[in-house]
Formats: sequence, C-alpha cells, structure tokens
Amino acid sequence: MAMTTMEIREEDWKVCCGSSDFAKLMVKASPFNSLDAAIESARDIWFNQVNVAAWLEAFAAHPQIGKSPSPSSNSDFARRSVTEQSRAFATTSASALEELAEWNVLYRQKFGFIFIICASGRTHAEMLAELKGRYANRPIVELEIAAKEQMKITELRMAKLFSEKAKVVSQTESTKPQEDRLRIIGGHLNVAEAPKRSRPPITTHVLDVSRGAPAVGVEVHLEVWNGTTSPSFGHGGHGDWSMVGTSATDKDGRSGPLMDLVEALKPGTYRISFNTGKYCPGGFFPYVSIAFEVTESQKWEHFHVPLLLSPFSFTTYRGS
Repeated sequence: MAMTTMEIREEDWKVCCGSSDFAKLMVKASPFNSLDAAIESARDIWFNQVNVAAWLEAFAAHPQIGKSPSPSSNSDFARRSVTEQSRAFATTSASALEELAEWNVLYRQKFGFIFIICASGRTHAEMLAELKGRYANRPIVELEIAAKEQMKITELRMAKLFSEKAKVVSQTESTKPQEDRLRIIGGHLNVAEAPKRSRPPITTHVLDVSRGAPAVGVEVHLEVWNGTTSPSFGHGGHGDWSMVGTSATDKDGRSGPLMDLVEALKPGTYRISFNTGKYCPGGFFPYVSIAFEVTESQKWEHFHVPLLLSPFSFTTYRGS
C-alpha cells in the first residue's frame, strides 16, 4: 500500500506529539509519500511554525519521568510513554525513584515545565544524570533542549505510526501458484509502462531514533537468494545467498549504491543486512537482516527498505 494513501488523522499525530497545533499542521501538510518526508515536514512545523505555547502543551502531555500516567491521560499517548520508559524503570529501586522524583520537583520549580528526555533505550541512571546536568542550564537554553528532545520522541513515534499503518499483504501456500501466474502476466502487461529509473531499484537509510539523527557509517550488505526453491521461515531452502553489493551510510544516514542502476529488477528474494553491532557496540543486536520478496509484477518498482534503530529495538517498512 502506497504511503500516500495512508489515512493519518489529527488524533494519530497528537499521539506522536501532544501539541494540538502541531497535529493540525501535520494534517494540513499531508499526505506524505514517505516517513522521511513526514519527518522533514514535522521538524519544520515544530521548530519554525508552532509557538512556545504549543511546545509547553506537548511537554505537559507527558507523564513525569519515572511516574505512571494518570488514568485520565490519553490512552494511546500514555501507552507510548510507558513503553519508552519501560527499560529504564524495570528494575529501579524505590530509593532511586524517590531521588528522581525529588529532582523532578526541583526541575519543574526552576523551569516551569516537566523534564523532557527521549527515554527509549536509556537507563534510570543515565536519565537522572542528564536531569542533574541540565538543571544548571538557563531557562531559555533548557527550553530549546526540551524541544529537541520532544522532536526525538516525536520522530520515534512517527516511525512506529508509519510501521503500524503500513498494510502487509500475506500470501498462503494454497493460493501462491495461481498468484504467481497472475503476477507474471501482470509483469508482461506492465512492460510498456516501465518507468525510467534515476537510482538503483533497492535503497536504504538508517535513522538512529535514540538520538533523533541519521546513523552515520553503518555497513550495509545486499544479497540475493540463488536456489531452486525460495527460503522460508525455519527452512533455508536449496541454495545460498549471493552478494549483490556493499556500502555504508553517509552523513544523512543513506547508503551508497548497493546495486547497479537497472530498469528491471530481477524477481526473487533479497536480504539487506546492517552491521549494527559495530555501530552500537553496547546494543542488543550484533546485526540486523531483513529479507523481502520481489515478484514478477513488481520488477519495475522501487524498494526502499530503511532501518529505524535504537540500542534495544528496531523497525522497518517498505518505503518509496
């Protein structure tokens, strides 16, 4: 399903960011043909279009760090907050939570809003140290830092929103032969409509959602399956993976070319792998591999397969 047909409502945007003005402006700027385009627009709206009151409204929508949301909170927003803070407070002692609560009070008394930090992948100790360090800031400096942290949270939630909205069409073994014949026929019918490419048919980028920034220098490998039968869950099939190309992400998080610029992509099963262990040595994933299938009728299409990465989670989707 193309991203331009996704229905993303104002309430969806408000789960990403608790500002009503931000949500309204995102609806006005819609539709977006990719997550990248949506994030670019969101950054402009957040930093250049909404006012400070909108920032404060977004801050106020969050539960205090280390504190559960109130029952009256927006349920979807509250669910996101609990998930983002779950690792940090899963094994935190009562005394540690008490110290954090005391610093939260001091922070709010000084700045007039709660402490905002992108909690995903962070420990309690890391967040407490950050709170203590930022407490020394001037209010005008801290307001800007909080706004940047909110944008990191927003981008992480937008990535999850796009992932959840993406429709996945599953195939069953009983209908696969008939569907394959239809795809082959469709592929022949679409030959006359083949577009002229300006980039290789398979591309990727990596976003470090824990920092809200592109992941620079991540090694990327693209492989294709060579075999008489396709690989499936739990079974490698008869064949092996063959390297198509390698690259690394640049300052924008985009990899260099992973394959030649060809008009028709060879149908088959492809696998794109990321050396996440080298990029994030303390993370949970030594590497991440994503396998996907290109059918006969899809050989003229573009496949953008990004990785949205944090030390302890990742997500992906088919972009454009």
